[in-house]
Amino acid sequence: MKQQLFLVLVAALCHGAVNAAPVAYESACKYCHESGVGHSPKLHNPDDWAPRLVKGMDQLLQSVKQGRNAMPPGGLCPQCSDEELLEAIRFMAGHGPLYR
Repeated sequence: MKQQLFLVLVAALCHGAVNAAPVAYESACKYCHESGVGHSPKLHNPDDWAPRLVKGMDQLLQSVKQGRNAMPPGGLCPQCSDEELLEAIRFMAGHGPLYR
């Protein structure tokens, strides 16, 4: 597991901010979004993400930054920039970096 995380981190550093989403997911998001704890939308599950995506990325970003339901403010990633949070949302929702 440590070797896999190391490889993800190295890949992210080599490929820039677009690939930062898997790193943010591994370090902060997966603890809830992998299992759906607290009714969080599960990774790459369209049924979970569809009603949230309808609200738009700006609203989703605000939900992460302010916290919502069981998710704490910043979504366990207080060091993440807005763009990193947006990329993590896109990654978890199953969309690439061009999804807006």
